[in-house]
Amino acid sequence: METRPLGETGHESTVMTFGAIALNWLEQEGANQMVEHVLDYGVNHFDVAPTYGDAELKLGPKLRQHREDIFLGCKTQERSYEGAWRKLERSLDRLGVEKIDLYQVHGLEYDEELDQITSDDGALEAFREARDEGLIDHVGLTSHGEPALILDAIDRIDDLETLMFPLNPVVAGADDEQNYETVLQRAEEEDIGTLGIKAFADGSWPDTDELPEADRPFANWYRPVCSPDEISERFDFAASRGLTSVVSAGDPKLVTMILEAAAGYEGMDEAAQRSLIERSRHEDSPVPEQLHH
Repeated sequence: METRPLGETGHESTVMTFGAIALNWLEQEGANQMVEHVLDYGVNHFDVAPTYGDAELKLGPKLRQHREDIFLGCKTQERSYEGAWRKLERSLDRLGVEKIDLYQVHGLEYDEELDQITSDDGALEAFREARDEGLIDHVGLTSHGEPALILDAIDRIDDLETLMFPLNPVVAGADDEQNYETVLQRAEEEDIGTLGIKAFADGSWPDTDELPEADRPFANWYRPVCSPDEISERFDFAASRGLTSVVSAGDPKLVTMILEAAAGYEGMDEAAQRSLIERSRHEDSPVPEQLHH
């Protein structure tokens, strides 16, 4: 599988990152098989979070067995110094590892949060101490908030090495306020690694009154495309925009199709990209503010 430099981290990430939230929906044996399956395709970048149910615990056994083959991203929604330290230690314990390669501020949405994490008693201070102690290697940030907020974060966090944000044909054709292409361009200028989420989003689920969560056919926060051709098209689009890596969707039923798309990735020319953006222009945004990846 193709690899690309993850900014200035020194790591070459596969063009697909495994979104380990998928493990939460499996029993331990199935989770073990899923990790082996993903590794068999050559994927070397995994992403997990404490908010993903039991995903950290389910990932742990095979992560420890294959630690040298996995660049591990984890994250925290804590904004304070003490909270971030507490969640980091908990994740290290649940994963059963001594170090996390990439630790990310998770789900930045508001200006006040950015103020808090960058303050003297904010989460980033804990990140930096943990890096000095060898508990993490690199600092990142994830957001599906407004692009202007992410650009502000780039200005204010001088040791930011990666960004995770939505990129798909709908948002690529959005107006400036919701167009993450500006983030991608700035990240390239600053040599910050970029991880794309919601590449496979096809829109929002209907309101819970219309379609209860238990009746949704996929575990994703959003309604995904789900045919091999659509998944390949979406993967090719996201990877061709210049992202370092595309994060796989959260439902385990989609993982193999995404692995196949990543393994067979050969690019998408600009005309095909423009055509897909145009076809998607009137679709609902699959990045509702209240949803997390």
